[in-house]
Amino acid sequence: MLDKSLLEIMVCPHCKGGLTYNAQDQELVCKVEQFAYPIRDGIPVLLVEEARTIAQSGDAEHKADVISMKKDES
Repeated sequence: MLDKSLLEIMVCPHCKGGLTYNAQDQELVCKVEQFAYPIRDGIPVLLVEEARTIAQSGDAEHKADVISMKKDES
């Protein structure tokens, strides 16, 4: 479980927007950028290189598909 006060001060490192805690997948989700940042051993990994991109599903009842984000090398 992530401390609520910690969640209130954490932001997406890419857009500085708020994050939502996904307890089931142990991720912090930025709804603006559609990034999911992993939580490993209770520690949020807020690196864009470690984030996954969440593709929007056409069906709101289904969980969003998660696609691995590849770092742009150029």
